[in-house]
Formats: sequence, structure tokens, C-alpha cells
Amino acid sequence: MALMKRVALAPRAVRQLRRVRSMYVVGAALSLMGLILQVERDPGGRQTHLAAVILVAFIALFGLTAVQLWRHTRTSHCSTAKKLTRTV
Repeated sequence: MALMKRVALAPRAVRQLRRVRSMYVVGAALSLMGLILQVERDPGGRQTHLAAVILVAFIALFGLTAVQLWRHTRTSHCSTAKKLTRTV
């Protein structure tokens, strides 16, 4: 894993990842709400399991996106990462 080459993302890809990240959060929140409502109706039903799978998928996609953006900001040689990194 330490031998992996870090490849900087294109500016367009970074913008798309940031937009999609918020969509994954909204999808996960809606899936969680659906799961809670479904558990109250039918605790062991098929729809409950489907809502749980969708929630896990949104959380996994959000995590993957967050890791990609985090790895991109850590590249010191990339001018895009330097421009898009927020200064504190």
C-alpha cells in the first residue's frame, strides 16, 4: 500500500466529487428515515432489509468519495490540490 503512486485528480473531477458527496449524504439521510419508518411497520420484512442495504451503499459511496478527496488534498505536487485546499 505504501508503494501506491498518488495521482492527482483533474479539477473537474474534484468538483464533481464534492457535488456528489452532498448527494450521498442526502441519500443516506433519506434511506435512514425510510429504514426507521419501515422497522416500525414491519421489523423483519424484505423492505426493511432493502432499506438497510441501500443505506449501507450510500454510506460506502460517501466514504469512498471522502477518501478520494482526502488523498487528493494530500498530494503536495499537484497545483489543483493547492488551489482547492481551504486555508484555515
